[in-house]
Order: sequence, then C-alpha cells, then structure tokens
Amino acid sequence: MISYTKLPAILLLEDGTIYHGKAAGKIGTTTGEVCFNTGMTGYQEVFTDPSYFGQIMVTTHVHIGNYGIHADEVESDRIQIAGLVCKSFNIGYSRKKANKSIQDYFQDENIVGITDVDTRSLVRHIRDKGAMNAIISSEVLDIHVLKEKLGQVPSMDGLELSSKVSTKESYYYGDEDASYRVAVLDLGVKKNILRNFESRGVYAKVFPAQTAFSVMEKWKPNGYFISNGPGDPSAMPYAIETVKNILAADRPLFGICLGHQLLALANGVRTVKMFNGHRGLNHPVKNVIIDHCEVTSQNHGFGVVPEDIYQSDQVEVTHVNLNDRSIEGIRIRGKKAFSVQYHPESSPGPHDSRYLFDDFVKMMASS
Repeated sequence: MISYTKLPAILLLEDGTIYHGKAAGKIGTTTGEVCFNTGMTGYQEVFTDPSYFGQIMVTTHVHIGNYGIHADEVESDRIQIAGLVCKSFNIGYSRKKANKSIQDYFQDENIVGITDVDTRSLVRHIRDKGAMNAIISSEVLDIHVLKEKLGQVPSMDGLELSSKVSTKESYYYGDEDASYRVAVLDLGVKKNILRNFESRGVYAKVFPAQTAFSVMEKWKPNGYFISNGPGDPSAMPYAIETVKNILAADRPLFGICLGHQLLALANGVRTVKMFNGHRGLNHPVKNVIIDHCEVTSQNHGFGVVPEDIYQSDQVEVTHVNLNDRSIEGIRIRGKKAFSVQYHPESSPGPHDSRYLFDDFVKMMASS
C-alpha cells in the first residue's frame, strides 16, 4: 500500500463557504470555476479534456486514482483542469497496465488538489447556489489571504479561453489517402474526436482557433468541423465569423459542444451561462427527428437560448435534453450544417451517439 504524509489543505468558495481537507498532487495554490462531474469512470480522460480548462473539478464518485494512469488514455497533451476536489485520492492502484499513480501524475503536471472533502455536501451546495469561482491551497491556510486571491479571479462569463488551448500550428491526423478531408477548427478538440474521424476514412487537418475560413478553404476540404472547447462562446467573434463564412460558402459543417454554440450564434441564436452545467456520462437526450433516446457524455457550462431557436426560421431543433428540456442539437434549414451540445465521441461515456460521425460522412459524400 502506497502512503504519504497528508498535509492540510483548504477549499474556499466565492460565497465564503470553506471546506477543510488534505493536500493532493502538488503542494500549492490554484483557482478556477468550481464544477462537478458525475461520471464513475474515465477520470484521466476528464482531466485532459481541454473543455475543462480553467475549472476546478469536483468528482462525485468517491474513489479517484484507483486504477492508476495510463499514458495512452488522454484527450490532449496535458491535464487541463485547474485543480481537483475529491473524497478519496487513491495513490495505490490496481491495474497492471498503469504507468504511474495519480499522485505522481499530478506532481509531474503541477496540478493542485484537495482530498478527504465531503463532496456530497459540496456538490449539493454548488447545485443549489450555482456555478462560482473557488480557490484550493495547501501552502496558504490564511482565509483572509485566500479571499483576497480569490477576489482577483475573473468570471467564466465573458472569458475567451479557446485560444489558450488550441494548437499553435496546423497538423494532420489520419491517412492522407483517405476518402474525405475535414478541416478541424481546434477550439480545444479532444483526441478521440480525431480518432472517430480517422476510423471512418477521414483525413483531418487541424487548424489553430483563429484561422480564417479562406486559409482553411485553400486546403480544399470536403467538410468543416467546429470543435469543443472552454470559455464563453459569445466572447469569440472570430470563431462566429468563421462559422458564418463556412455557411455562406455552403460547405458541410458539423459542430460539437462549443461548436454547437457557435453555430447557434452564427444564426442569431443567443447563448447563456447555465446555473449549473451538464458534466457526466449518463445524460438522457432525445433525437426528436427519429424519436430515439440516447445516453450521452456531456461537459458544458453554457447553452443556447431555446426561445431564440423556436422563433427562428433558420434553425431547427434535432435533440432535446430529457432532464431539463435544454437544446442538445440543431440543424440549419437549407444548409448542410448540424451540431450537438453533447459529446458523441464519448471517452469516457457510452457510444450511443457515434452515428453522428457517420451522418457527417454521408453529408460530405452527397455534396
């Protein structure tokens, strides 16, 4: 059994609520918007999802780290969460194929966490009070000092973050001789999205977030993909303009998560910060076009305004969340363009929605 000396740590929420626990990962201080994920597995994929950039993750599942860390099970090249809050930070792990413990992983990547926290109480608090900023520290235990530091953290509302996680240089993914070419606008794309394209005979070129449509068009792709990513979509006029240009050129377009919100904004539909976002592996969504329910993997703190869509002549609803009736999918009338709010590539999560990649390929084939 692996053990280490647990130093005290503090979690302070923006509303003044304090949780005491023990240090996990690197000894230090971190800030971000606190949110919770209800998944019971896939913690490594969650940690490395760029959509979580700038957020402190609370895991509702008790045991985190119990099956260790495997080098191949990542959705980006580094841990993206700002910090971790959990009930049990398991340093010992059971899986023989694991490369290292979660403690070594967090120390190597300079991630600060706190464990031995009553996460049930914390999640209920966040659920009732809404999303807010927080600070974790295992080096500063003075509440007044922590309050001062926390007061300097900007709100996620109005924050542009995709340019911070996007690739700096374009790169290729897949087989150059594949049947289709897709230009990927990288706003924080997950590796498994690219794997799903590759497995369907798609060769992808991944472009930096602020790449103009004219630059991508020179590569002569068969279609365009607008990726997931962190931050407020309304703070991304450059990406909204790119989507408008793709639509004006009548090119096949598929968007996921942030890409869904940007497609909505490009068609006059507003977005809004949710009281509590959707983050987990078991969100029920109904495809209203084929009258079919699918269990989905989700991670978003912003959504589209339903009233704007139902009053629009351009935008049609395709998917609806069965928990809160929020809009989970749209398509644009008269255009080869559609998007979903959730993550059909999963990883982690069920594979119910992977047909959407097939739908996109069929759309390109018919163009």
